[in-house]
Amino acid sequence: MKIDSHEHGDALVIYLKGKVMGGPESADFQSLLKKSVSDGKKKVVIDLGEVEWMNSSGIGLLVSAYTTVKNGGGELKIARTTDKIQSLLVITKLNSVFETYSDVISAVASYS
Repeated sequence: MKIDSHEHGDALVIYLKGKVMGGPESADFQSLLKKSVSDGKKKVVIDLGEVEWMNSSGIGLLVSAYTTVKNGGGELKIARTTDKIQSLLVITKLNSVFETYSDVISAVASYS
């Protein structure tokens, strides 16, 4: 998994790419998220458009991210879920937890 992030207006957009399966990159992801929340970033969008595959550890990573942001007084939204990832969210019923958007711009605009 590769991680990149950019600020888009007053929202932090985190781009995940590749296979999201836990491992050492998960700690990097969590550190980025915790630092951002402690720095006052309350609006977070995770872009999953280039995620090829996600296992249960990847799902756990999303749930943990959601909890971290929510406990910090913020909101987390997901953009560009692939069909595979969307079906995982439906199977796990997490589609009722996460707000998902077809693109990053729509997700960021939803904070207004």
